[in-house]
This record gives sequence, structure tokens and C-alpha cells, in this order.
Amino acid sequence: MDTSNPNSLDAPLFIDGQWTTAEGGRTLPILNPATGAEIGVLAAASARDVDRAVQAGHRAFEGGAWRDLPIQQRARILNRFADLFEADLEQFYKLETLNNGRPITETRAQISRLPQFYRYFAALALTRRSDVIPIEGPYLCYTQRVPLGTVALMTSFNHPLMILSKSLAPALATGNSVVIKASEQTPLTTVRLVRLLQEAGVPPGVVNVVNGEGREAGAALANHSLIRKVVFTGGTEVGRSIGEAAARNFALTTLELGGKGAVMLFDDFDLERAVNGAAFASFIGAGQTCVCGARILVQKSIYTAFLERFRAKAAGIRVGDPAELQTQLGPVISERSRQRILAMLERAQQAGAKLLTGGGKPAGLDAGFFIEPTVLYDVDPYSEIGQEEVFGPVTVVMPFDDEADALRIANATQFGLAASVWTQDVARAHRVASKLEFGMVWINDHHRLDPASPWGGFKNSGVGRETGIESFDQFSEPRAVTVNTSGKTVDWYADDGELKRLN
Repeated sequence: MDTSNPNSLDAPLFIDGQWTTAEGGRTLPILNPATGAEIGVLAAASARDVDRAVQAGHRAFEGGAWRDLPIQQRARILNRFADLFEADLEQFYKLETLNNGRPITETRAQISRLPQFYRYFAALALTRRSDVIPIEGPYLCYTQRVPLGTVALMTSFNHPLMILSKSLAPALATGNSVVIKASEQTPLTTVRLVRLLQEAGVPPGVVNVVNGEGREAGAALANHSLIRKVVFTGGTEVGRSIGEAAARNFALTTLELGGKGAVMLFDDFDLERAVNGAAFASFIGAGQTCVCGARILVQKSIYTAFLERFRAKAAGIRVGDPAELQTQLGPVISERSRQRILAMLERAQQAGAKLLTGGGKPAGLDAGFFIEPTVLYDVDPYSEIGQEEVFGPVTVVMPFDDEADALRIANATQFGLAASVWTQDVARAHRVASKLEFGMVWINDHHRLDPASPWGGFKNSGVGRETGIESFDQFSEPRAVTVNTSGKTVDWYADDGELKRLN
């Protein structure tokens, strides 16, 4: 795959160690969101293609070529892959920016850390210990972690490589087979990554790729009886249907769904740092991030001053070609997304929200799917724009009176993925964090992810966790082994008058 020739880019299926076309040769166009131009084609998997991929994964798992490999060898292959990935980072930066429109500076900052995810989980495979359980009687009880089988990884368009790596690394480290379905809009870096897994020595059938539309390929994958776990990143309603489908087969799920992140700015925090932090939280990834700062809660004593400075900050963000180093904000993923966001902004203003800056298409950028960095203020926390996920370069600013008021507003949402608290008061920081109904809370920062830290949300933001020991353990099941160390066996049916133990 040569990123210097965009017209050569494509995304075939990968099944049982072979790159192949979809059934009937069906394809979908792959677009560059910065121009709207077609840059390649995607092989659109059918339900039968999905079945072939799942069957290949199941055969590979049952054959034991990866599952039964000594963990030292499995870790060695993952570390070799991480080295190959790291050596190829420049191509991944360019390809991800080309396909999903994130500025190259953002892509570089995010993807450069991803090889470390594979090294981290390879290390966990080598060092994670089983437990010895103290039980009553002459018995030794210990646990083993057993890989699940074939797992489905369904990723989103906004952070294709990062979202994939968060689950692919622990899935492989624990000995599972995987079937990947990337977003049909952004499959290119997934294909390149899987080529490197081949090169690193992952056996055929262990990793399979069936990119395509969610309504066919995704549904077939979620409903397949041989899938033992489904990992999905995307919208809450789609996640709900995937969870229901998986439950019918008693498959496990990790679902990272919608969010309406709260950025809580207290008046003891430096105003300039607050403005910079709020902008970072709100506009990274063009706001197409489940953990973005979608709601900025500002203490009333600094509300007016914050609005003045934040307007200047947002209006000064440079929108343009994401391949250019000076660009700070790229397009949204599609024209459909842009029209949905603009319609939502119009409804918000009709409902009484005030426009601070932005709100339309940037001048001079007729091609591509661009929207100006947009800030609304004096927003009703219970309005549509105050409650629903926008998934674009849009944030809303709301005032609050005190700590209790800030917590009330922040927690008044169906979502519970991420929030941040900005204060110089250490006691307040810990106190507020402990009362926020969110799976992740950052203090005086936002958007921070590490392979060792669990990632996931409460309420309608999903179930399960990605990354961390939590994710590693959720790709396996515990087996309890109990050994009779007495050297005796019990004849339960003997009439010897002996009091026997049943459990």
C-alpha cells in the first residue's frame, strides 16, 4: 500500500491468511473527507464473507497455533510486530490523515504511542499471575485464565488505529482469534496494520478482516454463534442492538458508546490555562471523540471573562488541509455528518442557545466536509444540544453557582464516559471526582489515555473496559482447579457411618 499514490489505495478482506475480494465483488468507495474525492475502494463483506472469517478464526483457535503457543513466543511475536509498527509510523500518520481527515499533527501525536500498547499487553501476558485460593479442607485450589475463542472487534471512524489497538493488543496477548470490522469509512490503516501482523508471524486465521457496512457485516458478526466476545465503539443505540445480539449467544461484550463530556472550570484556576484546556478538550479530532469536552461548565464569577477569551481562542483555530502542518482542525467524516451537525446547531439557536462563534462552513473551503469551530453559550442543560452527542467541532458553555451546582449539571445526562475538573484546590479535585458519574475523570487535563489505565464509561456510555489489566482479564475466563491433596477418596455410598462432606 503506497500512500504516495492515493489512487492505489484499497481495503480487501483478509480471511484465513489470504487477501480476497468480497462475495460478488461488491465494493464501496473510500473518500478523503478533506476533499470529498474517492481515494480507493473497500471490499464490502457479506454475511457469508463474515461466516467464512469467523469459521477461519474458530479453526485457528481450535488448532492451537496461537492459543497453545508458549506465552514467551506469543509475546516475542507481539514485540516483533510493535517494532515493525514503530518503523512504519510515518506511513501510518499519512494514511490515517488521508482517510479520516485529522490534522497530521494530531495523528502523529496519537499513533506514535500505539506500539507501546502491544508491548504493554505482551508484558502482561508474561507477568500476569494466577491465584491460589484458600479453601476449607485438604485441597489446593488455583485459577487459570483461559482465552475466550474467536472475538469480534468493531471499530469507529474517528480513531481507527487507536480504537483497534486498545482491544487487538489484549485479545492477541491472551491467545484469542479475532475478526476485525473497521468502519467502512476508514479501513485503510487497519489493512496496513494487519499486513504487519502477517509479517511479524501471527499464524493464518488468527486475525481476519471483514470490513463493510454495519447493517450487514456488523450485524452478521454480532449475531454469529461462534463469536465469544464483541467489542464495539460507536453510538449508543447501535451498541444496544449489538449487546442484545451478543447476549442471545451468551457472548461477552465491551461497548464504548456515546458521551457528553463535562469540563468543569472553577474560579480558582488560572483563566488562560482554563481557556487552553477547554479548547483542547472540545476541538481535538474536530470534536468527533466520545470523550470530548461537549459541555463546558464555568463558575459564574469568571463566566463573562471566560466567554470573551474563549471566543478569541476558538475563532483563532486554523481550519484547513489536514496534511499541512499549520492546520489545527480538519473536516468531519462525511457530508451527511456535516448536515446533521448544522441542523442540530440551527435547532439549538431556535431553542434559545446563543452563538458565540462559528456555526457554519468556513470560507474558502468549498471542497470537503468542514465546519467552523463552534461555541454556543447560555445553553439550557436539559435542551437537545445540552444533552445529546453532537460529534463535531461544537461545544456549549454553561454557568454554575458552586460545587454542588456543577455536579448536578455534569451528572444530569444519560451518558457517563468522561469528565475533567479544573481547580487548584486539591481537596476539591478529589471530592468532585468521587461524586462524578463518569468512568474516567481527569484533573487539570483531558483526553489522556495510557495502555495501563482502564478506559470505559458508566450508564449509557457502555459496559466493560478497554486497556489496563481490566481489559486483559476480560479477554479470558477464569477456570478454578481444585486438587485433593489428602490422598484419600470418599465412598459416598458406603454404609460406614462416617460423616461425609458434600461440598
